Amino acid sequence: MNITTLAEALDTAARDARSLPGGGSGLKDTGEAYAVQDALVARRLARGERLTGFKLGFTSLAKMRQMGVSDLIHGRLTDRMEIADGGRFDASGLIHPRVEPEVAFLLGDTLRPRADPMAAVAAVAPALEVIDSRYDGFRFSLPEVIADNTSAAGYAVGPWCAPGDLGNLGVLLELDGRLAEAGSTAAVLGHPLRALAAAARLAGSLEPGTVVLAGAATAAVPLPPGTHVRATVAGLGSVRFTTEGDA
Repeated sequence: MNITTLAEALDTAARDARSLPGGGSGLKDTGEAYAVQDALVARRLARGERLTGFKLGFTSLAKMRQMGVSDLIHGRLTDRMEIADGGRFDASGLIHPRVEPEVAFLLGDTLRPRADPMAAVAAVAPALEVIDSRYDGFRFSLPEVIADNTSAAGYAVGPWCAPGDLGNLGVLLELDGRLAEAGSTAAVLGHPLRALAAAARLAGSLEPGTVVLAGAATAAVPLPPGTHVRATVAGLGSVRFTTEGDA
């Protein structure tokens, strides 16, 4: 397995909206996978994109058990992935997008391992993440999804508000005004702050101004073009966008 070659293949798949077969990458472990992810993100930065955030995956204990893993995975967000709250999002260049509701943290201070994670938080907000695996049918091995920057494709953040108790807030995901999924922030490792602490451990440290997506509070659902999407987190408010194209 050549790290540069696989990063180029994943990058091309994303840019051309053509998926790759999963399971045949030759990746042996997560160390190799994160090396590919680094090379993949570096290609985006070389085209002028700017890092804006850090995202976590497998924050559901049930998903960890399903995948046979005991730790979270992480990826990077860039300014090209940003979707304006209430805006329009062109999903025509994606392969098979899905959307999920999350809690977002905005860091006002450096987030460091073993420190109180809440001390670094300036604000929290409801968020939506668009994921789009570059593998056929969202079928991949653990190293493959890591290499693919944990399927990152887009994200929208609602109004920022002062941090409060995030432990068990109701979460609703609506598509075209109809309820698609309902859950709780407790689905994120029992409490989203645990995901924030894990982000500090995995990243080493994260700088002020970074947006951290704590992980999905419900299952992800398919995102057809021409869809109005809204996520609501009790006590935090709502975030929404509309995908462009014909339904």
